[in-house]
Amino acid sequence: MLNPDRDCPRCPRLVDFREAQRRAHPDWHNAPVPTFGDIQNARLLIVGLAPGLQGANRTGRPFTGDYAGTLLYDTLSARGFANSAFDARPDDGLVLHYAAVTNAVRCVPPQNKPTGQEIKSCAPFLSATIAAMPSLSVVLALGRIAHDAVLRAYGARLSAYPFRHGAIHAIESAPMIADSYHPSRYNVNTGVLDAAMFDAVIAAIRARITAAPSA
Repeated sequence: MLNPDRDCPRCPRLVDFREAQRRAHPDWHNAPVPTFGDIQNARLLIVGLAPGLQGANRTGRPFTGDYAGTLLYDTLSARGFANSAFDARPDDGLVLHYAAVTNAVRCVPPQNKPTGQEIKSCAPFLSATIAAMPSLSVVLALGRIAHDAVLRAYGARLSAYPFRHGAIHAIESAPMIADSYHPSRYNVNTGVLDAAMFDAVIAAIRARITAAPSA
């Protein structure tokens, strides 16, 4: 199964939080957020941590409705991985080209902090998504937790491939894994990441995906 059911019961704490959000905001998505993009043709898979409370948890599309999505999708568009229709709404007409976006944890966690057990419980969906992508060349991990989740999906030793912004790791019999700091408002406001740094990561990936034509 590539995506959890709407009422996935795997993580009791997340189920309780999800139910509370459904009561508070009945018009929001408030459910596991599915992968966005054409996974059959995507050569790039971008893996974030988890849906944002007022972002993907509200809109139902990864990185849609919060600051991180603006930086992510604007950069993807500039590098030919998306059209220019992003308007932070799931009906804005955004189309990804040879790319897909997902999260290591599909349900919104309190304070945006999933537990280790919650990451482990959701891992089969990430593994299944990767396995279902026949054209996959690069997996971009946004942040260390996503990086570790991707490595575990490949059965790789975490100590052999340490997270480092801008790194591209070659793993035997697997797509390359690229690292970036998460494009969150906090990281940008504190100077951990800026638009030029993030663009450099996407540009490096673009250079490696030579078969993906420009949008």
